[in-house]
Amino acid sequence: MSKIHSVSELKEIREKSKLLIHPELNPEPIVQIKIGMSTCGIASGAKEIMKVLEEECEQQAIDVQIKPTGCLGYCYAEPMIEVLLPNKKSKVFGFVDKKRAKEIVQLYILRGEPVEGEIKLSFVPID
Repeated sequence: MSKIHSVSELKEIREKSKLLIHPELNPEPIVQIKIGMSTCGIASGAKEIMKVLEEECEQQAIDVQIKPTGCLGYCYAEPMIEVLLPNKKSKVFGFVDKKRAKEIVQLYILRGEPVEGEIKLSFVPID
């Protein structure tokens, strides 16, 4: 093991260690939104919700990465989205309609306020 020679080296090691201890944290500096686009998600309106999220984030000038993903495992709650804020645990929201999509952007992403419809997962989401 090598010696640590500066505070910045120590901080770098600390940040890397956080991800080992809490791999569910979003290490990226921007907001990420993953939207379930499996058959059940698309059938439930996920494409329309993705468009609403893109428009709302653009209108609010949020630096965001919106990505379609596969099944999130809770088909009964489609359309579903997973929101990852920088250095926060991800949150998954179900039964997302146009109104709730805008609320998630305006309240949760911009202000950090809770929004109804969060699904408490019994597993850790992976990429």
